[in-house]
Amino acid sequence: MEIAENAALVVVDVQKGFEEEDFWGLRNNPEADANIASLIDAWQESGRPVVFVRHDSSSPQSPLRPGYRGNDFKEYVEERRGKGSGAELLVTKAVNSAFYGTPDLREWFGEQGVRQIVVAGIQTNMCVETTARMGGNLGFEVFFALDATHTFDLTGPFGWTATADELARATAVSLHGGGFAEVVTAQELVTAAKG
Repeated sequence: MEIAENAALVVVDVQKGFEEEDFWGLRNNPEADANIASLIDAWQESGRPVVFVRHDSSSPQSPLRPGYRGNDFKEYVEERRGKGSGAELLVTKAVNSAFYGTPDLREWFGEQGVRQIVVAGIQTNMCVETTARMGGNLGFEVFFALDATHTFDLTGPFGWTATADELARATAVSLHGGGFAEVVTAQELVTAAKG
């Protein structure tokens, strides 16, 4: 795996509101936060660009709504913001894709000459997957750091349910098998970034 000198890390929605289990239900991958932190550290140490994405939910019940403490980034993300020597951007959004946020992510990537992105964060099968899919559709080379994401059990139509692990596997198969992104581990990316 070769990581470009200006490959951008896109850290999606790592916000305190996702710690409210009563709202979201059971999560998977307890190692996600440590893996996200390791990616941020590797990107900042190498001077590569980092994009921090925050979901500003329009739902008054959401733990991610603006003005509520859950809208804030988790502490380990907040304490790393502004610490790297590379370019950094804050994107806010109210939908699933970071490419539909403010400021315009695609435009910023163009200004930075970015053609390769790494996507990590919360939730695996929601905003992280949607951002990766759209990145692939827009022609970016996308690496999806599966173990630097997590999600929650979910109920869908017809009474169907899927566990967080099942949803994560489905995301990985769809993205990788469908050609939207290369699904990799955080450690593979950290090693490549240091190489």
